[in-house]
Amino acid sequence: MATGNVRPADMERITTPALAEKFIGEQISELRAQIGDKKVLLALSGGVDSSVVAALLIKAVGNQLVSVHVNHGLLRKGEAEQVIDVFRNQMHANLVYVDATDRFLDKLAGVADPEKKRKIIGGEFIRVFEEEARKQEGISFLAQGTIYPDIIESDGVKSHHNVGGLPEDLQFELVEPIRLLFKDEVRVVGKALGLPDGMVYRQPFPGPGLGVRCIGAITRDRLEAVRESDAILREEFRKNGLEGRVWQYFTVVPDFKSTGVKDGRRSYDWPVIIRAVNTRDAMTATVENVPFELLQYITSRIVNEVKGVNRVLYDLTPKPTCTIVCE
Repeated sequence: MATGNVRPADMERITTPALAEKFIGEQISELRAQIGDKKVLLALSGGVDSSVVAALLIKAVGNQLVSVHVNHGLLRKGEAEQVIDVFRNQMHANLVYVDATDRFLDKLAGVADPEKKRKIIGGEFIRVFEEEARKQEGISFLAQGTIYPDIIESDGVKSHHNVGGLPEDLQFELVEPIRLLFKDEVRVVGKALGLPDGMVYRQPFPGPGLGVRCIGAITRDRLEAVRESDAILREEFRKNGLEGRVWQYFTVVPDFKSTGVKDGRRSYDWPVIIRAVNTRDAMTATVENVPFELLQYITSRIVNEVKGVNRVLYDLTPKPTCTIVCE
């Protein structure tokens, strides 16, 4: 496997399980040579990049890896539980789980501006990670899920958004085993490592999580409406063969209410907005033509199962003029 931050022109693309196994074997040797008997720290989000890095390091150095999973309260339904089950229960990883939900939501109370929300979430994540890092002894390396598009976009210098900006006392030597891979290659490697499809094929998910899908100032009840409606949408897309066909799909709950009728009585509740788009490069996007009968069924489930919701809307706007993520 080539070193450095430039992908060789003749580097074979990882498209098959056999090529993935070859890559895994090479990386295990390189990681053992680099790390030796030292300890490695990793911010494990549960996304495909950090999960593949964690699985590689577990094979290479076992419990010398310390993975920190921070639950900021803005994850999708079941994601924190999946990280704990896969890495702690199945892979027997040295996993530190931090439930910082109250800490994040208290910081976000009353903040409606999307950029301010992003800065609060990103800054607080770094502070929580720093605190957990200082509790560990003998850490010499920091692992990151940097992939090749990250390097291209940053002109060869990458400080991963999850843990960038750490202070001087936490500046460790970097370990970036998938830095020369594209996203589709990372997924092939993830499958070969035995990670579940729910992680390997997880949709793109922003660092601020559901915080950017709870438009306006975040409240716990509206955040729960986003989480529950999103879970219903993902379940129905999976059941109806849309999971691998649609690039990204999610629900949004804006900060306004309208009148409706529920259980024979007048209601004053939120709408849920469904967005489902396809794209090649994320610069433009088209709207998925979801069968109307399926939309009707999803609507029925959401308004009947999600508390505080009385209507469902479908976003028909492509990019441009709309962005892919609504906030």
